[in-house]
Amino acid sequence: MSTAVSHSAIVDPVDPVDPAEEWDAWRAERHRSLTSPTGNLALVETRWAPPGEIPDAADAHADLPDTVTVTTLRRTERVTGETEYGLRFWDADAPAIRHFDRVDAFPHDPAWVLEATYTPVPGARSIAFEHIRDNGGSRDLVVPGDITLTVDGRAYTLSAFDDDGTLLLVFGDPTNGGTTYGAGRFLFVRRTDDESRVVLDFNQAFVPPCGFSDQYNCPMPPRQNRFHLPVEAGEKLPLFRDGFDAQH
Repeated sequence: MSTAVSHSAIVDPVDPVDPAEEWDAWRAERHRSLTSPTGNLALVETRWAPPGEIPDAADAHADLPDTVTVTTLRRTERVTGETEYGLRFWDADAPAIRHFDRVDAFPHDPAWVLEATYTPVPGARSIAFEHIRDNGGSRDLVVPGDITLTVDGRAYTLSAFDDDGTLLLVFGDPTNGGTTYGAGRFLFVRRTDDESRVVLDFNQAFVPPCGFSDQYNCPMPPRQNRFHLPVEAGEKLPLFRDGFDAQH
């Protein structure tokens, strides 16, 4: 594997953070977020309006239980390029929340905290990402730069897309479909004070939203984001009680 970097390289040396404690805090926050009233487990329906219509969340919420929250969303229609509008329905008392136990994870491993080179690409470059519910179709996502690193002697150039100002890496590895979620995992890329360097802490790799609700349409790893060796770090799979399956 490539040379690991310690958290002390990117935090204030006067106030060092213990990586294992930081990971424990991240795990606790993940659990809180997943089980919140509008967390991944709470999404029970995504409803798209007919072309040209903009739905009203307040109207849709009428007569629904107090546990339900309704929010709006929009996307670009894959074929026509037109903007589509929709509603999402979140239930704080969703069966997935009531049956949820935890997300299983690998033990924290400092060897999977990797430093990489980041090279911005001028212009609005987009790369096609296949999405899990598009029946083999793809959607273009903005990838503002290249992330290069060497892992286990093999060079990679990874494509992380812009997720509201943060770089989000969708990656795959041989653990997918067995130990970890089948469609790959997500990882937020950590920037450093050096604009040309980023940190990939695979201990914080996480199951994508579609692993908790079948109402999401998650991007899948493109070929360049697939590692040849098992990435035995980060989250594995959600665990539910009583045989419940979130992807019903």
